[in-house]
Amino acid sequence: MLQVARRGPTVSVLAYEGMSVFEIGIVTEVFGLPRPEFDVPWYELSVCAERPGPVRVIGGASLSTPHGLETFAAAQTVIVAGVSDVGADPSPELVAALRRAHRRGARIMSICSGAFALAGAGLLDGRPATTHWRYAERFRHRHPAVDLDPDVLYIDDGTVLTSAGSAAGLDLCLHVVRRDYGAAIANAVARRLVIQPHRDGGQAQFIEAPMVEDPSDDRVAASMAWALAHLAETITVDTLAGRAHLSARSYLRHFARATGTTPIRWLIGQRIQASLALLETTGTPIEKIAEVVGFDTAVTYRHHFAQRMRTSPSAYRRAFHAVT
Repeated sequence: MLQVARRGPTVSVLAYEGMSVFEIGIVTEVFGLPRPEFDVPWYELSVCAERPGPVRVIGGASLSTPHGLETFAAAQTVIVAGVSDVGADPSPELVAALRRAHRRGARIMSICSGAFALAGAGLLDGRPATTHWRYAERFRHRHPAVDLDPDVLYIDDGTVLTSAGSAAGLDLCLHVVRRDYGAAIANAVARRLVIQPHRDGGQAQFIEAPMVEDPSDDRVAASMAWALAHLAETITVDTLAGRAHLSARSYLRHFARATGTTPIRWLIGQRIQASLALLETTGTPIEKIAEVVGFDTAVTYRHHFAQRMRTSPSAYRRAFHAVT
């Protein structure tokens, strides 16, 4: 008797002019490769474009697809892996396709800058969402009705899911596999990709922390330089003000004008930043690291670390410790 193969859930991903093949490769690796080792009907992936035909990608190459927006909107899971210009509105045709898919109950996903297309179609209004941290301010300005959280790797809001920078798309795709087929299969896919099944924390770990290079007030700059050289010591606003030869009240005013923050918030950030190298390159106990960078207790260190980095010092060490 002829056995009919079971059809899996349909997935579509949109290719666009000037995209990186890595973005579409993420989706292809997770949803496009056959997985006969799993006793489940695996996904059926269609790579689509706004207009069927060749799509130029970074590096001078192009990919060609016969699938357009009709196929894109008809899938059970619809993925926008990025947009060619975060300053431009999505085309009316793409907006219509996304809205059509959403109305019939499709799962809509974005990777990295793809959130701009979902927001442009009105699918993120009133919802929590994320995108790459470097687009956060632009996104907030263009789409104030969206509850943006730029610190997480991805957000699952039911039928609409968004992820941060490109690699976070892998985290989101694995999350979808976990939702559809359970942890065991998602973990097996992760092992085949040689990645973690689940990463602790969020993209706050990767955000470039700006340093004040040239404060307008040399007295503030000198006090900051002194603090960086003495992080392990007890440092108060009075201590820093004394170094700057200012009253505490005047120092707070000068510091805010020069840096846009408070001395204590800045100091906490510098202590956490100083701890990262110790977590990445040494086996020094967390309690000792807290002491070395100037926190009163390990509890205080863990609290501030979690607030700033959206993960714990131990989880950060597991993810970033250099293997020798």
